[in-house]
Amino acid sequence: MELQQKTAVPMFTDVNRDEFLQRIYPQRRPAVLRGVPLGPCLDKWTVEYLRERDAEVKVHVSAVPQMDFLHKNFVYKTLPFNEFVKRASEKQHSDFFLCEDESYYLRSLGGDFRKEPADLSKQFPDLAEDFHIPQFFEPDQFFSSIFRISSCGLQLWTHYDVMDNLLAQVTGRKRVVLYSPQDALHLYLAGDKSEVLDIDAPDLKRFPAFVKATRHECVLEPGDLLFIPALWFHNTLALEFGVGVNVFWRHLPVNSYDRKDPYGNKDPVAAARALQALDKALKTLDELPADYQDFYGRRMIQLIQKRTLCSANRQDCDTTLPSSQFTKLQT
Repeated sequence: MELQQKTAVPMFTDVNRDEFLQRIYPQRRPAVLRGVPLGPCLDKWTVEYLRERDAEVKVHVSAVPQMDFLHKNFVYKTLPFNEFVKRASEKQHSDFFLCEDESYYLRSLGGDFRKEPADLSKQFPDLAEDFHIPQFFEPDQFFSSIFRISSCGLQLWTHYDVMDNLLAQVTGRKRVVLYSPQDALHLYLAGDKSEVLDIDAPDLKRFPAFVKATRHECVLEPGDLLFIPALWFHNTLALEFGVGVNVFWRHLPVNSYDRKDPYGNKDPVAAARALQALDKALKTLDELPADYQDFYGRRMIQLIQKRTLCSANRQDCDTTLPSSQFTKLQT
């Protein structure tokens, strides 16, 4: 099987605010930050300590460890927090919903999840005292802090976020695979998610161009931070039962984002308008015969290519618009 080109995510140690902002952040590329102080959470967040809480939480439960948000191969269940932590830290369950080796995943939500972003200091105030958010951005840029717990072996679907993000791995080890925004054409997108569910053994008959995407990979150890710039695709695999916190902040001016988006995963307002306009334009082509639709659709692709980074890499562009087919249409 043809393999993707792989590259390691660079690592930086003992990074302070100035070094991050001057040396790392402007590159707009993922980076592992090791040795950044995160507070007493690194020692305190044991299974026993976490189980001291009994508030109810809504969690994902799946019969298989690869959770798929496109096809919803999981169910939502509500459990007391201490019972959830117990089950998530086990490999075999005496109490279960679907099967003895089911997988669990918690993504914390805002108090009113339809309106409010998740905030560790509001949903888990005592845990928030243990976790020190790195001051790598201005306070008014802060959007959300999301508490996450994953069963060992849990893998989350490949997707992108529209805000910058620090993924803090507090306990457990986690593999993260990332893809550049410039590889979007190779990831078979459905909205913000990739249809390629198994990135380690992809179905290349269905997704032949997937091998053209460069795979950026790292393994996070307890205490590591991963900087994930907006629009970088990422896929996570919990190598052990693990606890982490994501901190999102606005990289663009605040009015660039949808104000009614508590999850922070809607495309920027201008991008959403552009995509809607494109969809309308494509529907307008339906008024033409099929060969005209094809020809003018290809002209639209060329116009888009001239306005994007794709024009800087002609080889990638040509995979979506074979020159031989285009020449045939012109004759």
